[in-house]
Parts: sequence; C-alpha cells; structure tokens
Amino acid sequence: MALTKADIVEELYSKLGFSKKEATDLVDLVFDTLKEGLGRGEKVKISGFGNFVVRQKRARTGRNPQTGAAIEISARSVLTFRPSQVLRAEVNSSLEGKPITAEMQRRRRGSEQEDDTDAE
Repeated sequence: MALTKADIVEELYSKLGFSKKEATDLVDLVFDTLKEGLGRGEKVKISGFGNFVVRQKRARTGRNPQTGAAIEISARSVLTFRPSQVLRAEVNSSLEGKPITAEMQRRRRGSEQEDDTDAE
C-alpha cells in the first residue's frame, strides 16, 4: 500500500480541522513550492526529513542489452533524495519493531567503527 496525496489531505482534514479544499490547497502549495525550487536547480532541505537535490549526469556510452550495440545516453538531470538521520532511524525502528533514537544510531555507528579498527 502506498501513501498518496489524498491520504495526506485526509490527515490534514481529520487532525488539524482544515476543510477538504483548504487541505488540498495546502498540500498542492507545498508540492508546487518544492517543484519550483527543484526546477531552478536549488537544493531542498526539510529538517528532520531529508534533502532533495537535482544532479546533472553527463552524456555517456551504454550498451543495448539485447544486441550488445553501443548507444549514446544523453546528458540529463536526475533528482536524488537523501533521508535525514532522524527519518532513517524512524524507518529502521519501525521495520524492526522497536524504537531507535538518532542518538542510539550514532552510538551504534561509533561501535561499528571501533570494531573496524580492532580488526586491522
């Protein structure tokens, strides 16, 4: 199951008391603002959620997997998303069924780095 724009509108409607039209307009405004910023090539940072960045990929040579023939892949822009540590910790904790805070995750990374140095 996917979380849809309509689901977000419904959450605003039920939890914050906006009318359906106001909630729809608000969600549309947020998404339009994000799209406009990304369209200008700006980085979009949402604290506690993550970063959206438009990157430029150069033209390159690829291969047709069916024929093996070389083909030119044109230069293009790609959108990337990097989740914040807070979002990553929440997703991981919900998948494991136990809460993990960002602090616990930092400590876990520190102990993994110590284990790597012990192995050398």
